[in-house]
Amino acid sequence: MRYSAEHKAQTREKLLQSSGAIAKQGGFSAAGVDSLMKAIGLTGGAFYSHFPSKNDLFSAIVERELSHSAARLGDSADASRAKLQRCLERYLSMAHVQHADSGCAIPTLGAEIARADLVVREQAEHWLVRLQQAWSEVLGSGELAWAILAQCVGALVVARMLATEQRQEEVLDASKAWLNASLNQASS
Repeated sequence: MRYSAEHKAQTREKLLQSSGAIAKQGGFSAAGVDSLMKAIGLTGGAFYSHFPSKNDLFSAIVERELSHSAARLGDSADASRAKLQRCLERYLSMAHVQHADSGCAIPTLGAEIARADLVVREQAEHWLVRLQQAWSEVLGSGELAWAILAQCVGALVVARMLATEQRQEEVLDASKAWLNASLNQASS
């Protein structure tokens, strides 16, 4: 049976969304094509009508996830210091620590992106640079923008590694305090 182009596009989007969440929760390389397709109610054989390979799916997930992260974190015309601070509060939250599947892909997929082929790493670089440049304009410092980005991602990774909420909150609170001090120092 032939499906319409619209149905195929909707199925592809469901696959990207579901596979992104699965990858952020348990790693992309650990998920098989059959399990990714089963998550959206299809067989593994249907996968190849959407992507030529699992690597192509990973590339599409990176593109989708990082473009969404950039949009949420300030890569827009309404970028401001207040919006940046609101984004940092949401990013460095217990909700983000506890819900990796619906959060930023950088802390969860960063190691896999680093091992991926050049095309995937170039996509990741493109979106990270866009975010860094937007923050640079707001902050007046490209160096501070990179430092904030690295601090946020690192804090989230460390917090997720810890066993107790108390320690996770300590990491988040310490990072927020450092970021606030750095932002205040940069504005004076």
